Amino acid sequence: MLSRIMSGSIRNLDREYDCTVRLLDDTEYTCTIQRDAKGQYLFDLICHHLNLLEKDYFGIRYVDPDKQRHWLEVTKCIAKQMKSQPPFTMCLRVKFYPPDPAALKEEITRYLVFLQIKRDLYHGRLLCKTSDAAMLAAFILQAEIGDYDPGKHPEGYSSKFQFFPKHSEKLERRIADIHKTELMGQTPETSELNFLQKAQMLDTYGVDPHPCKDVSGNPAFLAFTPFGFVVLQGNKRVHFLKWNEVTKLKFEGKTFHIYANQKEDKKIILTYFAPTPEACKHLWKCGVENQAFYKLEKSSQVRTVSSSNLFFKGSRFRYSGRVAKEVMEQSAKIKREPPEIHRAGLVPSRSCPSITHGPRLTSVPRTRRRAVHISIMEGLESLRDSAHSTPVRSVSHGDSFMPRSRSLATDEGSAVISDEAYSPSDSVLPTPVSEHNLDLAVARQVNGAPRSIEEERESEAGTPSVGDSGDLADSRAALEGSGGAAALSEVEQVNKFVLSVLRLIVDNQPLENTH
Repeated sequence: MLSRIMSGSIRNLDREYDCTVRLLDDTEYTCTIQRDAKGQYLFDLICHHLNLLEKDYFGIRYVDPDKQRHWLEVTKCIAKQMKSQPPFTMCLRVKFYPPDPAALKEEITRYLVFLQIKRDLYHGRLLCKTSDAAMLAAFILQAEIGDYDPGKHPEGYSSKFQFFPKHSEKLERRIADIHKTELMGQTPETSELNFLQKAQMLDTYGVDPHPCKDVSGNPAFLAFTPFGFVVLQGNKRVHFLKWNEVTKLKFEGKTFHIYANQKEDKKIILTYFAPTPEACKHLWKCGVENQAFYKLEKSSQVRTVSSSNLFFKGSRFRYSGRVAKEVMEQSAKIKREPPEIHRAGLVPSRSCPSITHGPRLTSVPRTRRRAVHISIMEGLESLRDSAHSTPVRSVSHGDSFMPRSRSLATDEGSAVISDEAYSPSDSVLPTPVSEHNLDLAVARQVNGAPRSIEEERESEAGTPSVGDSGDLADSRAALEGSGGAAALSEVEQVNKFVLSVLRLIVDNQPLENTH
């Protein structure tokens, strides 16, 4: 106790702190900041170092001792925000993804966004179908090594680059084919621009995934994009709400609510559970900032929002900065000689290496992999068909409540995003996820459900949420005792079937671990 007080006293006496910011190309910017320096001071230093004018899309991110990520608030003192002892270490990242990266005024901005999306692809945050993945990787290859040269690029040269968390030999060959035949003559600038235009069309563009669980206890990833709020489960985007449909964001403890008005004046509430209260608050703050940035016409419309319906309860937060429309208008006024860009090229990086062998899916023969995949998907389809939909809170003109099935609620936003389940690397998640078992892999394939009226009322009355493991056991027992044993039995049978297939693969021909 005494040592803690003394260390705190010594820290308070320090007038300056050392600070290191890791940039998007994995170089580091080191500086010294005053004890009372605010976030805006450090952010401006970095932007000046990069010669960056279109800086509103970027932010500084740091991780606290509990491994919870945060965005550095520019209006607050840096030292008071950091929960760790100096020297401080942070990262520059894209905070607000441009709705149309090709419309960015300066090439330096496009290059930095390119580096961010390349990182997203490598870590599994930008997940897409195989055909799109091959094209994106080929654009990266063209930007980094230029035109294909048989003298410099021997057979299998594309395998030396790792673009994704995992990849197959077939995909490597397809990447090389596109690079050899379709991209000859493209400059790095053109390849990067084509990469951005391709990435911008994907459902997972701009996704900064927040791991949560739905009301049934199934894992899900929530994210805020330039176009709205999305929920990803398995290989699908199960919810998509445009920003003009989102009316309110609220959280209490580990429970996060999003309120929305959809077509025909229908109102719904989606509810999810974060791993910790701190993670839920971070999720809420990210939502508030993204909604203000993309939805509002001007920054003068920004208002302080509360996490609760009661003004004396909960957290209060206000977005500080310009909104997207103002940023684009300001960018159009930029008139200067384009700054010189120092591209990283083939320099290896810690988080997004260029020259390294990535794990391939070669442990199971292709024909067998396809057969197993079909069997698993058939079982999951049976699981979805046998499961009961959870009603959605729905309000019409007369403020009456009408139950609405999950399928109706998600038709607008449901879409297959990839050939495999969305599972980004833990190292890029805002909150660490410790659950990595076979049951979780199966659960990720199951679609989530919006919250019911009864569950909303229970939450308001102070009833414990179903986000905890103990509550899930109670709800299971309640289901068995209320005539739902038959439906539960069907679900368990399908679950056992899928698990047995997966365990058979793991026991007989183990797949390579990926990170």
